Amino acid sequence: MWNRGSLQRMHALTWLDVARAQEDLISRAQLRRLGHDKEFVRTQLRARRWQRVGPVVLATTTGRLTREQLMWAGVLHAGPGSAVGGLTALEGHGLRNWHREEVTVLVEKSHNLEPLDGVDFVETRRPIVLYRGAGRLPVWQVEPAALLFAAYEPVTRTAYGLLAAVVQQRLTTPDRLDHWIGRMRPLRRAKPFRRVLGEIAGGAQSMAELDIGRMCRTHHLPLPVRQVRRRDQEGRLRFTDAEWRLPDGRAVILEVDGAFHMDVEHWSDDVERERDLVADGAIVLRCTAIQLRDDSWRVARDLRRVGVGESSA
Repeated sequence: MWNRGSLQRMHALTWLDVARAQEDLISRAQLRRLGHDKEFVRTQLRARRWQRVGPVVLATTTGRLTREQLMWAGVLHAGPGSAVGGLTALEGHGLRNWHREEVTVLVEKSHNLEPLDGVDFVETRRPIVLYRGAGRLPVWQVEPAALLFAAYEPVTRTAYGLLAAVVQQRLTTPDRLDHWIGRMRPLRRAKPFRRVLGEIAGGAQSMAELDIGRMCRTHHLPLPVRQVRRRDQEGRLRFTDAEWRLPDGRAVILEVDGAFHMDVEHWSDDVERERDLVADGAIVLRCTAIQLRDDSWRVARDLRRVGVGESSA
């Protein structure tokens, strides 16, 4: 987005230069600074070379807006000092499987704006400009975007899951998130966030792994070895969710089924993997992510029934 230096140089640019730098979008204010009046805009719209995106934003192309064009539309509509934030910012940084249709744009508190289709304007007292990344489109950095979203997400488990996801997908690290918790003080859920980040740093990089660790502490079970590498009968590398070793040398394996296990292909693959494990002498227990979260005492009870002992801690 434009800054003071770019505004000073704008007289040397054409509307085409500005629009191309913004995914073919431009604001009416930018056009005025370039010397183009309302009649110029009306001419482009009547000729159907351009289209109106909102009261202050125009697209210099026709057709459905792309995702990035919608992000530009949001920040141009909101004006200087706004930025793409929340899950939209994280999507731009490469986060997978957390898509939301509406684009999130952060604006200053008490910033009155007309609505814009497809854009959710979120007010914040945070220093929006200071948390931006270095790209042309104003987008918040990974850490503040993830932490602010997680701080106000109503479902606590979803908030923790997002922190696990940005680390698991290598968009950031627990240390960097912890640093930003201090930088964003005061921050809602700061203490539990730091506890969860400690677990993630210890190797728990998914919500299932976090929930297994929580179950073990709550029900006094020893912590398992997580994400154990195993080769199946065909030599393919596979990972188990959690393993305990019994005194007789056998392994007790807990496999946690998330929503993706409803997919037939994944389910068939899981059945084959379980058959390999049992053939090798392992004891395999399965549970759903919901059971692990809401009925962890039942899962702990069944682990004890097959021989997993009390924690020594």
